[in-house]
Amino acid sequence: MTLDAQTIQAFTPTGKLRASINLGNPILAGRDPSGQPAGVSIDLARAFAQRLGVELELVVWDSAGKSVEAVAAEQADIGFFAIDPVRGADIAFTDAYVLIEGAYLVRNSSPLQQGTEVDRADVRVMVGKGSAYDLYLTRELKQARILRAPTSPAVVDEFLAQDADVAAGVKQQLEADMNRLPGLRLLPGSFMVIRQAMGTPKSRGPQAAATLRAFVEDMKASGFVAQALQRHQIQGAAVAPPATA
Repeated sequence: MTLDAQTIQAFTPTGKLRASINLGNPILAGRDPSGQPAGVSIDLARAFAQRLGVELELVVWDSAGKSVEAVAAEQADIGFFAIDPVRGADIAFTDAYVLIEGAYLVRNSSPLQQGTEVDRADVRVMVGKGSAYDLYLTRELKQARILRAPTSPAVVDEFLAQDADVAAGVKQQLEADMNRLPGLRLLPGSFMVIRQAMGTPKSRGPQAAATLRAFVEDMKASGFVAQALQRHQIQGAAVAPPATA
């Protein structure tokens, strides 16, 4: 792909490509043994910077909400988020590059056995503030009360501390919490499939948005995304299918 100077400038108003990275979703990013950010989203950010022929700057956050706000406010040029219509007000999304399950976690003693039982007036659901499943469940749950932890990795600890009834989040994160904390179980299935995509501020224009969309499709088709998932030993995520026309 040959990129013109105007498109490159649209992504790099500061002279660098600033990538907003959310460390709150372990499927996308975390820290390596040296403490540096590492993961699928960092690999994609590096590959896109190479395609533009520019230096990469990582802008790191501990939650999806903060990462989204950075791109919407143009404190970053690209980001990695779940597609959501609320976020789409300011951000132009690509199609998904990976699909992740959103799941419910409860105590072993909970009477809840199925996800369909969660939306009741006497149920309190803990979510990560500003996360994809916060936005989704805020729309979908009509009776249950939603409580918000400051970040996604803090959801289960807050769920226990506040004696909530359900913790909602990325299935892999909840499974990791089950391994460190006794007496917890997942409800069967998933309440949503989270479609993780790249995004750029809408103000950067339609050509920039189209360029980013084409990059994501290339990364899926070439096997780059699948290889990154394997390299980082990610379970619980699948490469998204090609975008439909």
